[in-house]
This record gives sequence, C-alpha cells and structure tokens, in this order.
Amino acid sequence: MGHSQLLGKIGGRATLLCGLLTGVCGVGSAQNVMTGSGGTVRLFGTDQAILEVPEPRKDLPCAVIPTKSAQVGFDLKFHGGYEVSVPMKELSGQENLLTIIFRVTPLKGDATYFIQRIRVPEIEEDAKGEASFYGSFDIGEGKYKVDWLMRDRAERVCSNYWDVDAQLSDKDNQMALSITSGAVRQTETEFFRQEPPVERDSDPTTVKILLNYAPQNPRSSVMRPVDTSALVSILRNISRDPRVSRFSLVAFCMQEQKILYRQENAEKIDFPALGDALAKIQLGRVDLARLADKKSDIRFLTDLMRSELGNTERPDAFIFAGPKVMLDRNIETDALKEIGNLDAPVFYMNYNLFPHAIPWRDTIGNAVKYFKGLEYTISRPRDLWSATAEVVNRIQKSRSARIAQNAKSN
Repeated sequence: MGHSQLLGKIGGRATLLCGLLTGVCGVGSAQNVMTGSGGTVRLFGTDQAILEVPEPRKDLPCAVIPTKSAQVGFDLKFHGGYEVSVPMKELSGQENLLTIIFRVTPLKGDATYFIQRIRVPEIEEDAKGEASFYGSFDIGEGKYKVDWLMRDRAERVCSNYWDVDAQLSDKDNQMALSITSGAVRQTETEFFRQEPPVERDSDPTTVKILLNYAPQNPRSSVMRPVDTSALVSILRNISRDPRVSRFSLVAFCMQEQKILYRQENAEKIDFPALGDALAKIQLGRVDLARLADKKSDIRFLTDLMRSELGNTERPDAFIFAGPKVMLDRNIETDALKEIGNLDAPVFYMNYNLFPHAIPWRDTIGNAVKYFKGLEYTISRPRDLWSATAEVVNRIQKSRSARIAQNAKSN
C-alpha cells in the first residue's frame, strides 16, 4: 500500500519518529499487496477470524479514523485510507512489532489483501503522547468494504471495519480515470515511473512543454508530494493523448533559476530520467550572488523564453506548466518582440491550488498573453482533465488550419 508515517505526539508537539520507529518512513514502509499460491491468500486462523467478524476490538487500544468517501487525486485515481493512533505507553517496554493486515473488497469482485510490519524499538515505560500513522490505497469508482486489524507481539489486537464510497460527482463524470471501476491497487509511491506504451496517431503532432518544477509556495524549501503529483500528472495527461506523437520537454526551476532537464523531439517522455534530474533540486540553498542581483530572476526567464520559443525548429504548440511565478517585473515587450511570430499556439497550464488567494496573472501568464495564448488554472483533477482535452483539440485545429493554409499557398 502506498505509504505510512509514524508520528509521536509528545506534549502537544508532533515529532516525526522516522529514526526511532524503523521501516515507517520511505518506500520500505509501504503496505504491500499480499499474494498466495494460485491467487489465494492464506492468513493465520485468528487473523482470518477477526476479519470475518465485523466487531471492532481494542485489546490493543487504538483509534482509527477511516476515509469513508474516497477522493480523486491529480493522478485520476480514487484514494482511500485511514489514520490510526496508539498511546505511547501501550508500545513501551522491549522491542515490539506491529503487524497490520487488511482487505479491501469491491461490491462485486474479490478482496485484495494488504500487509505492513512496523518495528518498534524499546520505549520508556513513562512515555507520553500518542504514536500515529496513516495508510492509503487506490481504487476505481464503486463501493468497497474494508476489514482492518493490527496486532502486536503479545497478540493484542485492534480491529475496525468500514465502507468506502468512490463516486464521481456530476461535474466530474466526463473524466476518464486511470484505474477501472471496482479495481483495488497499491498506492504508487514512485512519481516518475515509466508510462506504458501508447498507440499514437500517424499524424506527427509535436509539442514543446516548458515545466516549472517548483513548489506551490515559492518560499518552501521542499517539494511537497501533492505538488510533485500535480506537476507530473500534467505531463502524464499530455503524454497519454494518442493525438500527440512527439515531445520536447524543458524542466526548469524558477527558485533555482536553472534548467534541470531537457529532452528533444522524443516519441515519449522519459519519466525515470526526468525524476533522476529533478531529484538533484536544492530549493533550500541560497546563492548569494543571485540574491544580490535583483534582476537575476527576470533575466533567467527572459533568456529561457528567447532560447526555447525563438528556436527555428518550432513544434505545433508550446505548453507552459507549473505554479505561478510572481516576479517584481514582467518580461520587456522588446524582448518578446525579438522572438517573433511563433506560428504555433501557446498555452499555460497554471497549477494553482488556491486561485482566489492569487487571482492575478503572473509573469509567465503575461508573456503567454502577449503571444495571444490561453491560460488554464489547474486547481482540481477535473481542471486538469478538461484543460488537457481542450489544449490538444486546439492544437489539432491549429495544425490542420496551418497545413491547409500552406497547401493553398503552394
């Protein structure tokens, strides 16, 4: 299963216990799908009996807060899950081992079983506060039943049972999810896994994507998972459209004022290579020379526009993507004039979780407006879905019109 973290709440302050409780922070902590011979999962008799009888137990005191209404993420999957907390005094003493086993069963279909083991080191008898952790799983549209248990080495058990409803709203019904109805999957923890092959149209439509890989909050020193998921999902949605056959990608970071990755005219976006390049980002580091130069940010963006849009080999469309870039000044009109007529549409897929907080156009948006481009605000999954469909439709229409015009001229 996707991921979990253990938090110790001591004296009202939450402290991440990654080093204290081993195997709970990172990919190694993932709750994994259980498998068995012939596809049949075999459990210990007591575990099977507890899952079969929907009567919550608290031999091991715990509080479980389940997600009963699953939400669609930018990855176009429903996410279910839970948070569970245990008093620290219940984990005190010599080393312990917590084992979580649960199953997710669709209304029509077979159950999928998950397991996770959490090693607990020795904890003082008078330890205060609570240890809390969470888990998640991916599901398609539908209704599901979750049977959940956790036990320690003393065979004390905490169990809980709940229903999960994963339904698209009327406004979201047009979205095509990336997971089928009734399906249960382990949550993906690798944002930059390779995309499966796409059977593309023979019409060679090309796009150039300029991705600003930066956090929603420009003062943040880390990339939050929600930001990474949203930005990568923008790329994936474009890359999955069979009408687009060639991709050029330039990933840059306005905070670092640096180009991080480049891929030219490829048949698919190389997500693993992109992930390797983006992993080297250092948002918390301050460049003193750049800090002293008050115009370094606008100079970097101006040079980026000149070099990437002014190239003689132009694609069928340019697509900017990323969070807003609120600089003190805009790119000078003379610099944009130097780029000339792009002869291709320009789009801006602006990732903005809080559009009401920052409603005005940013520096990239003003440049896109100069080129008579279109801007789309991506705040929710359906924004991403509808924007991608409209952008590709417009690219196709623009390309057809340009081909027709060239044929007429000849």
